[in-house]
Amino acid sequence: MHHISFFPISLCCCLFFLIISHENFSPITAISVDIINQTCRKCADESHVFSYDLCTTSLQAVPVSHVANLQGLALIAMELALNNASSTLQIIKNLLMSNESLDPFVVVCLKDCLQLYSDGITTLEDTEGAFLGEHYDNANICLSAVMEASSTCEEGFKEKEGEVLPSPLTNENYNLFQLCDIALCIGHLLTSGSTFLMRSSAT
Repeated sequence: MHHISFFPISLCCCLFFLIISHENFSPITAISVDIINQTCRKCADESHVFSYDLCTTSLQAVPVSHVANLQGLALIAMELALNNASSTLQIIKNLLMSNESLDPFVVVCLKDCLQLYSDGITTLEDTEGAFLGEHYDNANICLSAVMEASSTCEEGFKEKEGEVLPSPLTNENYNLFQLCDIALCIGHLLTSGSTFLMRSSAT
């Protein structure tokens, strides 16, 4: 899976603000690795497609996640998703540059994925802005759209009549879907008034 090695300065500032200014957002306190695990478990229990392992390993790999609140965790997941999408877009471009060796149907699928990922990157950037403005419902809609785009990209390779072609982007599509799902689940927790939030704030 593609992990980001750094965060943009603007996002670091936003995360720092979320960490030190809880009273401006919610009663949720800074959370530890234990709460990362609890959050991922809560999300996995509510969805059969959510990967607990990918959730915990992805979030824990980013040092600032160990002191972030739930909003901060969601932003980290979004930034990981954005990094994944940007890396995948470059992979698609590289594959298309060597299209002489590819099945013509795969080339068509890759071009579709190129557009889906280009749009997805813009959507993820908009999602971060919506989330920082506490427009969680709008952010959730955007995240769902990006998840749908990753699924559409993957399914496109299976549509050739009479033949099943392997997708060269299976891992990338899966990772993007899961990273967006982490942020989406946290967004639902923030908007649902879940008792999980009260337990988290008491930790």
